[in-house]
Amino acid sequence: MSGHSKWATTKHKKAAIDAKRGKLFAKLIKNIEIAARTGGGDPDGNPTLYDAIYKAKKNSVPADNITRAVKRGSGEEAGGAQYESIVYEGYAPGGVGLIIECLTDNRNRAAADVRSTLTKGNGSLAANGSVSFNFERKGQIVVPAEGLDYDKVFETAAEAGAEDVSDDGDEYTVTTAPGDIVDVRKALQDAGIDYDSAETALVPENEVELDVDAARKVSRLIDNLDDLDDVQNIYSNWTASDDVMAQLDDEE
Repeated sequence: MSGHSKWATTKHKKAAIDAKRGKLFAKLIKNIEIAARTGGGDPDGNPTLYDAIYKAKKNSVPADNITRAVKRGSGEEAGGAQYESIVYEGYAPGGVGLIIECLTDNRNRAAADVRSTLTKGNGSLAANGSVSFNFERKGQIVVPAEGLDYDKVFETAAEAGAEDVSDDGDEYTVTTAPGDIVDVRKALQDAGIDYDSAETALVPENEVELDVDAARKVSRLIDNLDDLDDVQNIYSNWTASDDVMAQLDDEE
């Protein structure tokens, strides 16, 4: 899991300084609309919406945009798109498995964009189930580490039912069973522990370790997929040594 966490940390750092903030905003707004449509527009009674709004606020999405997204999703305001959830499985260079989650209002466009981007990055689409068998759905709560003792986070999370807490440098990642994420998140909040995001994620059970050249190719492909408007989340099973990750960070 360490490689996955390091990659998540790298992506988190990138997001903070990403010039393409508009695309990030659009993805966060989509999550809010879908959560409101699925579970209603009251965040107090809809934990998924609560966490989608919280993450959007953490990424500086304007409050008016958030409010309108909730209203569109709940049907209180017209203009909401009819998004469809589609999951693609694929391979990146080096045999790395990819799971690409999309929210789209145009299935054909999403499929064409994902296929084209994979091909250009020397990857390929895979049959359903050929990659996903290696991933397990988990809850993940990302907690900024600055000024916060690991033991406090671990003890609070463990007492609430968390499975693990990893120290990823700038942040702690609390891993839970999918059904326990809300209880653990609330326990952290009650203990005065702030968090950046709380959502489910696909965690690989087996990883592929890459050298710097392969890691560069895979990370570039993932970046290009992430740039697609319809792509919401990308999960992979690649890992790399600390030295390789440091080289990639230096190239950012």
